Amino acid sequence: MKLATPGLVACLLAPMAHAEEVSIVLDWTLNTNHVGLVVAQEKGYFADAGLEVDILPYSDSSSTALLAAGAVDFAYMTALGFMSAKAGGADITALWATMQREAGRLVYNSDNEEISRPADLEGKTYAGFGSAWEAALISTMIEQDGGTPDYDTVTLGTGAYEALASGAVDFTLEVATWEGVNSELLGREQSHFIYSDYGVPEPQGGYIGTRDSLLRDEPEMVDAFMEAASKGYAWAAENPQAAAEILIEAGDFPNEELVRGSMRVIDKGGYLTDGTTPPGRIDGDRLETMARFLYDSGVLRGSDGQPLAWPGDVSGWFDQRWIED
Repeated sequence: MKLATPGLVACLLAPMAHAEEVSIVLDWTLNTNHVGLVVAQEKGYFADAGLEVDILPYSDSSSTALLAAGAVDFAYMTALGFMSAKAGGADITALWATMQREAGRLVYNSDNEEISRPADLEGKTYAGFGSAWEAALISTMIEQDGGTPDYDTVTLGTGAYEALASGAVDFTLEVATWEGVNSELLGREQSHFIYSDYGVPEPQGGYIGTRDSLLRDEPEMVDAFMEAASKGYAWAAENPQAAAEILIEAGDFPNEELVRGSMRVIDKGGYLTDGTTPPGRIDGDRLETMARFLYDSGVLRGSDGQPLAWPGDVSGWFDQRWIED
C-alpha cells in the first residue's frame, strides 16, 4: 500500500531535487497501531524530511522476514515477531516501541459460570493462532493460579472470536484496543484476565525496526524517518480522534466506529504515552525481561527447532540514538 497524500505533493514542490524513497511493511492489516505512520504520511512529516515513503501492506510473508531479507527498509513488527527473528540471528535492530502497555488479554464469555479464574481453564477449549507463545502464556497463567495447564487447543486464527461468541470454544486471546473494542460494539458480554496478573511479564508492543546494515550505512536517513514517524505518533497521542479520522480516510475500514473506538481506548488507557514517557521510548529492562521469559519458556528456537539458550545480554537488540541525534 502506498498512501497518496498531500504530503507527497508538498515533497515534490519542496526546494530539493529528489525525495529519497523509503519503504516500511506492516505486521498486520492497517489498524490503529499504525496510526502514527499514516499521520506522518498524511500531514507531510515524511515529505518535510525529504522522504517518499511507501507503507506496504501485510502479506503472507512476515514483516520481520521481509526486513531481514532486505526487501524493505523498515518493518513494523510484533514484539514476539521481532524477538523471535533477532534470537534466530536476523541482523535487525528495534528503533521504536509503539504500545507502552500490554494490550493483549485472555478473554471468555461472561455467562460461562465455569470460569472465574485462570485455574478454571483446565480442561476447557482454547481457540488460537497456533504459536508456541500462546501455549507458554496460557500455561504460565494457569499454573500461577494453582491449576494444571491441561486444556484443548483448536487453531482458528481470527475465526476464534466468532467461535467464542457462539460458545463453540471457551476462551481465546484478544487485543483490548481492537478485538476488545469490536466485541463491545457487537454487544458481546465478555470478561478477561490480564497476563501480567498471572506471572507473564508485561512487554511493550509494536516495534519499528531496520536492518543493521542500513543503521550503519545510512544513519541520516534512518534518523529522518524515525523523527518523522515519532512526530506522527506524538500528534496522534495529542489528537486521538482527529488521528482516527485521518486513518479512516487513508484506509478501507468496513466499520469506521471500530477505528474511532480503538483510538478512544488507546487514549484513555495511556497506551501510546502515559504522559511522562515520550511515545516510542523502548524500556531496555522490560525488553530483557520478556526476552528472558521467551527463552526460558522454550518459545525462542533455532533453525533446528531446538530451544535457544539465553545469550546473557540483549541490550544490543535495540538502538535509540536517533532520539538523541
